Amino acid sequence: MTATVSGKASKYDQLIEPTRVHGSLYTDDEIFREELEKIWYRTWVFVGHESEVPEPNDYVRTAIGPQDLVLSRDREGVLHVLVNRCAHRGNLVCDDQRGNSSSFRCPYHGWTYKNNGDLLGYPFNRGYGGKGNIEGELGLGVLPRVDSYQGFVFASFASEGPSLVEHLGAAARELDRLAGLSPEGKAELTAGWLKHQTGANWKLLVENETDGYHPQFVHGAIFGVTGSPIGALYSDKSTAVTRDLGGGHSENDLRPEFRKFGEPMRWFGTTEERVFEYASRMREAYGDEDAERVMIEGAPHVMIFPNLFIAEIQVFAIQPLSAHECVQRSTAVQLRGAGDINKRLVSQCMGSVGPAGMLLADDTEMYERNQYGVGMRKPEWLDIRRGVDRERVDENGFKIGTATDETGMRGFWGHYKSLMEAE
Repeated sequence: MTATVSGKASKYDQLIEPTRVHGSLYTDDEIFREELEKIWYRTWVFVGHESEVPEPNDYVRTAIGPQDLVLSRDREGVLHVLVNRCAHRGNLVCDDQRGNSSSFRCPYHGWTYKNNGDLLGYPFNRGYGGKGNIEGELGLGVLPRVDSYQGFVFASFASEGPSLVEHLGAAARELDRLAGLSPEGKAELTAGWLKHQTGANWKLLVENETDGYHPQFVHGAIFGVTGSPIGALYSDKSTAVTRDLGGGHSENDLRPEFRKFGEPMRWFGTTEERVFEYASRMREAYGDEDAERVMIEGAPHVMIFPNLFIAEIQVFAIQPLSAHECVQRSTAVQLRGAGDINKRLVSQCMGSVGPAGMLLADDTEMYERNQYGVGMRKPEWLDIRRGVDRERVDENGFKIGTATDETGMRGFWGHYKSLMEAE
């Protein structure tokens, strides 16, 4: 599907309006290539968590779009993000998904690199005029900016731009909330990742993550079978809100609903008594009043542009492969010092987004049906107007809508347009 562009308006003026977006944004290969350059290779992208590489010389494979990367911690403890490509003939230098090594060796001609990307050695060096001639010239590709917030590591192919804290903006406080659920103030991602490949454009997933309109319908069966109270959080009667946090970030703020009940751990579908060890450690760490507030309000439900989604008990990372395909990685949140609740976090995560889990299977079916539909000729546009006439600004200056409104979606597209129009 291709939109006709005319006059002085930019291509994206023609494709993105305040309450609708053109279907070609999800199918056009040229637009996807432009997204890689202007979004995925220019902004901060989530690549992993410090807890995945806790020791010197630890490493894990990761990715930004189709770029195969390695997140490594050198022997001094500094984090690096390396392009997994030999500088000689382009072969992969790291095959394992994770490990501990001070160097990486290319299997093709034996070139060896330090885990900070520096070229360490190359066999038969007289062919290059002897040792020391090309070490400073031919290292691994190294991403120029790597930074972390609350242990979540982000990287950028661009050497200049906003700082990570500036990029996160108001979304940073949601990472603070997540860490605050730990008696030791730290969330970790140590349960291992599952990969789900989906025949859908990455933006359909981003839109869905804080879309409160779909859960009652797409996930109605699992809510009914399990007796889960989650469905009621996304209804016309809910006091929860959808918030545009700016910068393309958005959240479903469910705290108003949980505050209404005032029951610790209701957000997790359990009671304080059933996770007694965790609750006791929280009260010991923060005092009764603060611990109770944290345990009532629960975890964030936030989409951090462009690829990090935290859905209370689990974390997702979105990796676009083409205009029509992406990978969604998922893992359970683990709370340092939390004792008995961590096993439950893993089991509940598996139940919702594991290989036999219901929630991700439900959503994936919708993604792929949407992708099929946006490739059709008529109608050409997708509607995102829900709630626009009742949208308001909260006390902190953020646009908010009801639990089922498309406020976050409109915020995403406004930011997307600003990035795609930038030179």
